[in-house]
Amino acid sequence: MLPRVLEPEVMDTPEEAHDYNAMNHAEVNARFVADLLTVHGRPASGDWLDVGTGTALIPITLCQQTSDCRILGTDLAEQMLLLGQQNVNDAGLGQRIRLDRVDAKAMPYPDQSFEVVLSNSIIHHIPNPLAVMSEMVRLVAPGGTLFVRDLARPNSRDELDHLVQVYAGQEPERARAMFRDSLHASLALDEVREMVASLGLPRDGVQMSSDRHWTWTWRRPIR
Repeated sequence: MLPRVLEPEVMDTPEEAHDYNAMNHAEVNARFVADLLTVHGRPASGDWLDVGTGTALIPITLCQQTSDCRILGTDLAEQMLLLGQQNVNDAGLGQRIRLDRVDAKAMPYPDQSFEVVLSNSIIHHIPNPLAVMSEMVRLVAPGGTLFVRDLARPNSRDELDHLVQVYAGQEPERARAMFRDSLHASLALDEVREMVASLGLPRDGVQMSSDRHWTWTWRRPIR
C-alpha cells in the first residue's frame, strides 16, 4: 500500500480557498447529503454540526433540501470561512447557517449538543485524527447521528493515477494536484476502523461507500 504523505492541516490562503470553491463538488456533495438524510432516517430538525465545513457548500446543499434544521459549520481556515460566508449570504441562508472558526481537535461546545454531527473530507487533513473523531462522537446527542466521509488512500500509485484521471481529469492542473495530494494523505479503510475501535465503537460502522470514499456512521443510543 502507498505510504501516507501528509498535506497541510489548514488550507488558509485566498488562492487555496478560491481553488477549492471553484472545483466541481456538486455531484459528490449531493450524494453526501442524500446518503446522510437516508442514514438519519427522520425529518431534519434541531441543531446540526458540520466539522471542516470549508466554504460551506454542504450546509447550503442541506438547507436547500430541508426546511427545519440549523447548521453550525466549523473550520480552522479563515479564508475558507470568509468565502463560505459569502456563499451562505448569496444563497440567502444566513438565518439557518452559522460559521465558526474552531479547531476540530478541541471544539468548545457542550457534550451531546447536536442532533447530527457530519463531516466531509476533514480526516485526511489531520496528522493524528483520533482527537477529531473523539470530539465528533462526544458532540452527538442521544438518538443523534454521526456521519463522516473521507477519501480512502489507494493501494498503489497506478490506482491513485487512475482516480485522479477519472475524477479530476477535466479540472485545472492545480485542482488535479490538490486531489492527488488529498488521496495520498488519506487513511486506508483498516486504519480508520482501528481508530473507531479504539473509541469503543463498532469497526463495521466504517464501510467503503465508493471507489474512493469510506463512510463512518453511528447513532448514539438513547439511555
